[in-house]
Amino acid sequence: MDKGEKLLFEMDGRLPGLRYSLPLALQHLVAMIVGCVTPAIIVSGVAGLSSQESILLIQSSLVCAALSTLLQLFGLKGLCGARLPLIMGVSFAYLATMTSIAEDFGIAQIFGAQIAGGLTAIVIGLFAKKLVKFFPPLITGTVVFTIGLSLYPTAITYMAGGSGSPSFGSWQNWLVSIFTLLVVTALNHFGKGMIKLASILLGIAAGYIFSSFFGMVDLTAVSESSFFSLPEPAPFGIEFEFSSCLAFAILFAINSVQAIGDMSATTIGGLNREPDGDELRGGILGFGLSNLASAFFGGLPNATYSQNVGIVSATKVVNRKVLSLTALMLLAAGLVPKFSALLTTIPQAVLGGATVSVFASIAMTGMKLVAMQPMSYRNTSIVGLSAALGMGISMVSEALSQFPDWVTMVFASSPVVISALVAIILNLILPKEDQA
Repeated sequence: MDKGEKLLFEMDGRLPGLRYSLPLALQHLVAMIVGCVTPAIIVSGVAGLSSQESILLIQSSLVCAALSTLLQLFGLKGLCGARLPLIMGVSFAYLATMTSIAEDFGIAQIFGAQIAGGLTAIVIGLFAKKLVKFFPPLITGTVVFTIGLSLYPTAITYMAGGSGSPSFGSWQNWLVSIFTLLVVTALNHFGKGMIKLASILLGIAAGYIFSSFFGMVDLTAVSESSFFSLPEPAPFGIEFEFSSCLAFAILFAINSVQAIGDMSATTIGGLNREPDGDELRGGILGFGLSNLASAFFGGLPNATYSQNVGIVSATKVVNRKVLSLTALMLLAAGLVPKFSALLTTIPQAVLGGATVSVFASIAMTGMKLVAMQPMSYRNTSIVGLSAALGMGISMVSEALSQFPDWVTMVFASSPVVISALVAIILNLILPKEDQA
């Protein structure tokens, strides 16, 4: 192993030569780029944004994700940023709630709620060590499992062509979505190395080409967009709505705990140690602060990316400057509206076929966390009741029709909030000695 290659395994070492660092940076980029832009595309559709507004939302989200990543990589330890090899991006964990807010109130309320969530994360960061005990793997696993389940209807709607589409449910949409799903599945199970890692990205590319034969691709937005543009302050406005803010506050509390898990997995897998108190504190404070900034520049809420944590653990490449290359490429992509415009031309059927496997993976990740605990009667009661009440009430939202509107918004728009609250409460009140 020469000196340049050794630098890959030094967290604070200088940037290795590009022949070492560029492929690894690209590896991180392809692992997260689809997850980063897809929520913005879905929210744009639900909110009824114009083509140019959709491009701006994607652009802002990419730029904010890049800057959030750089903050986590090189921030002030213990104050803002974990200074660990972490990648940040727009999180699917917020998607179900974001679509409900956009549909019921408007996109400006998402950014108001994001500010409330960012402030919640900052408070949790200040008391991280004391609060983490309320979120053991059983609770976080239940919540992540419910997040995955809650996203299935979104994937199926997109596979059928997207809500409001004149061709919704047509055989062409289903053919394209199933073709995309088959490509993603085949590459994920039979591919190796970069092919396996980029299976979703390659599946979308294959589905995109296949869908063009059915006249589903319109490149007008690409030709009309510019080559370079800076994000704008508050491009969609910022408005506060109580139920939206409350829902996001709970989601951000949960994602703060997930961030602790991702930081722990990063240091254990890549550095063979637990994260120290300053790293945990700085990481969650950075998570909160970066989301406050993102809200003011029209970037959707971000979180740590577990798939990139997996890459760090698998490769042992912890050099923060290598990951900063990923952030810089993400930043460059966000500053080019033509790239964002190209992403808006992806047919919804293609996105559905690609993301259904992502959502399934999220649900199974939650199940893995749950399975880490003994499946006692107590634990199965917590998981089963939390998922049942969360999913059941969200699927029959009219069950809360006699309550104030804010109650319906908080507890029926997404199963995640009620599942999290039920799981936390049951974990606190059920006797731990009951292992029958």
